[in-house]
Amino acid sequence: MNPPESVSVVITTYNRSDALLAVLAGLELQTDRNFEVVVADDGSREEHRRVILESPVARELRLVHVWHPDVGFTASQVRNIGVVAAKERYIILLDGDCVPEVDFIAQHKALAQAGFFVNGSRVLLSPELTQRVLAGSEPVCGRSSCYWFKQRLLGRASKLSHLLRLPDGFWRLARKFSWKGIRSCNMGLWRTDFERVDGFDESFIGWGHEDADFVLRLHHSGVVRKNGFCATEVFHLWHQEANRNNASQNAQIVQERVKTGVTRSTLGYSKNRANDDVVVTRL
Repeated sequence: MNPPESVSVVITTYNRSDALLAVLAGLELQTDRNFEVVVADDGSREEHRRVILESPVARELRLVHVWHPDVGFTASQVRNIGVVAAKERYIILLDGDCVPEVDFIAQHKALAQAGFFVNGSRVLLSPELTQRVLAGSEPVCGRSSCYWFKQRLLGRASKLSHLLRLPDGFWRLARKFSWKGIRSCNMGLWRTDFERVDGFDESFIGWGHEDADFVLRLHHSGVVRKNGFCATEVFHLWHQEANRNNASQNAQIVQERVKTGVTRSTLGYSKNRANDDVVVTRL
């Protein structure tokens, strides 16, 4: 399978139009502009939808906006819906609070390989730096090493790995399943592999571990994890932690599935979506 010429970036969001605008601004600065953007909106209020759909950056990117009503935290469902709307054969999953560095697309493409998915990395930003980014007073994409050393010394950035660009190699591969560092907020994979495991499992209720389940089923199907640190970092904007009431229950489901060879979702990407209340807007 040849490296992808173009990719679909599927971005999940919910009531954070300010953060999503920062993410879209980062995508507008990419060195490789051969990609499409699909926003998978998990039921944002009308004022947030309007801000995005009326923004110049969304029109510049010719964005596709997919929305369904707010029925709680349904990240698995909205990611699947986003992939349904995407047209390319390689998918990059990104969260709407993760701002990509200027070579994010180029680095994901460079690491794309048949039989593998790329597990991306992130740099956590402090509340103070996040507010400056959201206000538009301090861009973080394409900044110098000196800038980032200063942010790290001030406690505004969690690490500096994004300053390095390490090549592809066997040392990136993780052939055993591990919970550690799973990042559906920054992940690249072939559509054929996404379809092989039937996407994310929509039977997961509430926040937590639907991404670990997805990675586990990829592992069971023979798709190997490739770690994208020092290549595909994003800048994760600070936010309050989500309600985690169902996290332990979801974790238990994944732990049980570790013992099996399950590859397909209980309720996944291929389900009949005739009754899904989805609104698609193409700019």
